[in-house]
Amino acid sequence: MSDTTAPPTLENIASLCKRRGFVFPTSEIYGGLASSYDYGPLGSVLLHNIRNAWWHEFITLRPDMVGLDSQILLHPETWVASGHVDSFNDPMVEDTVTHLRYRADHLIEKWLEQQRQAGKFDWENLVVEDLTIEEMAAFIAEHQLQSPDGHPVTPPKSFNLLFETELGSVMGDKTKAYLRGETAQGIFSNFKQILDSTRVSMPFGAGQIGKSFRNEITTGQFVFRTLEFEQAEIEYFFNPEEQNWQELFQMWQEAMWNFVTKTLGINEKNLQWRQHTDKERSHYSKDTWDLDYNFPFGWKELWGVAYRADYDLKQQQNHSGHNLEYRDPHSGKTYLPHVIEPAVGINRIFLMLITDAYWEDQANNRLVLKLKPALAPYKVAVFPLLKNKPELVNKAKEVFAKLSQNFAAAWDDRGNIGKRYLYQDEIGTPYCVTVDFESLTDNTVTVRDRDTTKQERVQVSELKEYLRQRMS
Repeated sequence: MSDTTAPPTLENIASLCKRRGFVFPTSEIYGGLASSYDYGPLGSVLLHNIRNAWWHEFITLRPDMVGLDSQILLHPETWVASGHVDSFNDPMVEDTVTHLRYRADHLIEKWLEQQRQAGKFDWENLVVEDLTIEEMAAFIAEHQLQSPDGHPVTPPKSFNLLFETELGSVMGDKTKAYLRGETAQGIFSNFKQILDSTRVSMPFGAGQIGKSFRNEITTGQFVFRTLEFEQAEIEYFFNPEEQNWQELFQMWQEAMWNFVTKTLGINEKNLQWRQHTDKERSHYSKDTWDLDYNFPFGWKELWGVAYRADYDLKQQQNHSGHNLEYRDPHSGKTYLPHVIEPAVGINRIFLMLITDAYWEDQANNRLVLKLKPALAPYKVAVFPLLKNKPELVNKAKEVFAKLSQNFAAAWDDRGNIGKRYLYQDEIGTPYCVTVDFESLTDNTVTVRDRDTTKQERVQVSELKEYLRQRMS
């Protein structure tokens, strides 16, 4: 191992995740399923901790926010109104030999990166997101771009990302429906019901966490971009005549930055803001910024924030025929609120956390996942020094029973003590508590710190407070 501050490779991340039960390939016993992953015993807990942290910070602690949990299957007209049915597309090319499909913009980005690595910077200012599908076709043809397998590709065409399904059990009497492509539309379609059932007033936001589905063409980015993923989205409604959208926009940018750097503990050097260009930005958006993270495959969007004006409410109002205007209780004036939308992928936060926490400690020949204690799947592990000594095992079980009432605790009596430490380091457990023979006489235990490997004797009666102070 080498002690390095450089991001690990994607292969490093995927290997650790599978080996230690964070992420498994979906349906691996049947050969797997493209762009699909399951979260294992540790990964499912880490996801849970991410969701809880997001919800606590953006819903629970804010008096101007409410929560929602809308259906995955919405009325199909919802997606017509939002524009997803007609314009929720990616540019697709096909390998003329293998017939495998790829994102045209991803092929161009990869080719541009290869040119930069070769010292050619003729296209340094090219923004791939700005290219139309016709411009992508011309670029691919001019530079004779090939598929990853080295074969020619077809000209790009639009590929709709919505997953289609059907409602009904009788053949010939089924209704087309869609698995939602984003969680936001459930907030817009419930806007009036939120107003009628709560005491919210402008400005206020509604947020939710849930599964979304996109029939994407993806390769080689692990859990960054998958067919099924989880989003945490907020729609923050306001009166554009009374609230300055730029100030609200900046407020959300600061909230996003603080959550990532302080709550999640991500290194600021691996983060950057990027404003969408006029061509890249959606036609209804007045301004859009991405908070990018430096993943093993480059700078990519982690979290986006957009000023969407009144586009979404207006579209849902027009297509549904229901009045979605807000009535000001003081002035009596009615209007369609404008919206600022911060939207993040929980799975992308997951990948960022693993990447940022991954540390190879050369001095001690170990791999460490330096997760913040609040996010780590286990906060503390309890060991008996020897598992064949009943008196040590019984004492350790007593300690475990006490700690597990307040912390997510792991029990480990496998192998020697050194191997147990290394295992807990790799899964990110901040502290390990060892019960040894001295514990039987003076009621103290050894507490080992994950990051420093330093050990300290602590009274069992003081152990809970000792750990609580260090995890706060």
